Amino acid sequence: MGRLISEKYAAWEQECEARFRDLKANEEALNRIFIDIYGLQDELTPEVEEKDVTVRRAGLGREIRSLISYAVGCLFGRYSVDVEGLCYAGGEWDASKYRTIIPTTSNVLPICDDEYFEDDLTARVIEFIAKIYGDDTLEENLKFIADALGGKGTPREVIRNYLLTGFFADHCRIYQKRPIYWLFSSGKKHGFKALVYMHRWQGTTVATVRTDYVHELQERYRTQLSLLADQMQTAPASDHVRLKKRQEKLVEQLAELNAYEEKLHPIANQMPGIDPDDGVKANYAKFANILEKIR
Repeated sequence: MGRLISEKYAAWEQECEARFRDLKANEEALNRIFIDIYGLQDELTPEVEEKDVTVRRAGLGREIRSLISYAVGCLFGRYSVDVEGLCYAGGEWDASKYRTIIPTTSNVLPICDDEYFEDDLTARVIEFIAKIYGDDTLEENLKFIADALGGKGTPREVIRNYLLTGFFADHCRIYQKRPIYWLFSSGKKHGFKALVYMHRWQGTTVATVRTDYVHELQERYRTQLSLLADQMQTAPASDHVRLKKRQEKLVEQLAELNAYEEKLHPIANQMPGIDPDDGVKANYAKFANILEKIR
């Protein structure tokens, strides 16, 4: 039988609350001791405000975002559900650490606003949830995740939108503007986005992004536009506004992607590497023209 994330969260919430209450009680007991020792009964009270307790309570939105971040880490091989702690942050790769979730071999996880790649980040995160918590509870778990994230649409649409527009910002905030997952981005139209793991960066990484993903997505946009043109010839008038809107969006995304490919081309030919000893900020800056700006 599959497991419910909601039940796991409820148990974690209770554990955090118990820790919170225990620490608050202990801090107040210590305060009473010191107040008695120094005779400060008329000046101080032993009570501790909840905002000053140093152990935090569980937060549903925060915990769900952490779960997604952990899933991304497993998909890159930074973590593994089969091994405790950090699995890979440079050095020699040990494939034996990964049995349940197999990391991406290309070190590229495309993020699309539609199902253009079978192995895009949304599909891989959903696969992660299914493998870890069970297929039979997948839909209920996806709904729980989506409700925690907030937003409109089906659970899959909410998760896809978060990965497309929210994940990288959260990642940069958690890592204090020194991200370890780097976001290739063509621009505001979301023509193309993909994450890579900096500790698995190779001189061929930009070329892989360009040839295996950007070129493929260009073809898929062209195919979609051709299909839309055919549909608009035969579709009833009531569908024309929707189809036209979709067509305009794809035209803009393809134009953005074509311009992005021209930026990638010379960099891919240079086969640039990175030096981890220089730090995230210096290395990320080398590719500022093709990566999402860190805010």
